[in-house]
Amino acid sequence: MNTNLTDPELLVEYAPPLPPAAEVEPLRAIVEDMSFFYADGTQALKNINMPILDRQITSMIGPSGCGKSTLLRCFNRMHDLYPGNRYSGKISLFPDGQNLVGSGTDPVMVRLRIGMVFQKPNPFPKSIYENVAAGLRVRGVNNRKVIDEAVEVALRRAAIWDEVKDRLHRSAYDMSGGQQQRLCIARALAPNPEILLLDEPTSALDPIATSKIEDLLAELGREITIVIVTHNMQQAARISSRTAFMYLGQLIEFGPTDQVFSRPAHPQTEQYITGRYG
Repeated sequence: MNTNLTDPELLVEYAPPLPPAAEVEPLRAIVEDMSFFYADGTQALKNINMPILDRQITSMIGPSGCGKSTLLRCFNRMHDLYPGNRYSGKISLFPDGQNLVGSGTDPVMVRLRIGMVFQKPNPFPKSIYENVAAGLRVRGVNNRKVIDEAVEVALRRAAIWDEVKDRLHRSAYDMSGGQQQRLCIARALAPNPEILLLDEPTSALDPIATSKIEDLLAELGREITIVIVTHNMQQAARISSRTAFMYLGQLIEFGPTDQVFSRPAHPQTEQYITGRYG
């Protein structure tokens, strides 16, 4: 057998089964035999099996280009924005068991059930209020009182209400970077999603803003299922209960965060965590 642990051929031999956590923990979603192909035929994900545990934070770690963000964007069908991309396998969302990547599933409705926050804060060129109300309007909510209440609740959940309550109708571009990212979290929370996805949400922020976002996520993780992609292993260790390590489009290891970081089951994981490659 090839003994070079960073050789892609070794990874082809390793196909982890669905982790046992799925058998004992309540699930919000489950990824089964998930593969993804870009329009040119390139396979970016290879037979991923992973549970997403209810009201817990799951971190996905791994070197750049390993498929973390690609997998994250499967959950809310972001890849559909580019013609020719193709999914294989299933992502089932509970309790109804709907296949999020099924051909008969409406991507717009998926994005209302699965909220997403990106690496760089991306507020709309609108007021703070209208940013948060956007998802509600897509859902067809037009009652001003209902929207007012939902906007306040979302901003409170994102721990930014006290900072913006007196300037709701000012441009979101007047906010600091950290505030804009919390606004984007509030915008994602307003339609009351079942899962919140975050793709490197603090990589563009300073340490103080990063700390505020992490504190916010730890609080939100008690009431909503969160999946976060991060290059910051200390961040994954601080905020997540489960961690998935990916490499070259494959899931190498999944388990309780403390176990993955202190007692990794696969040598590839240990190599990455100890800094032998990145």
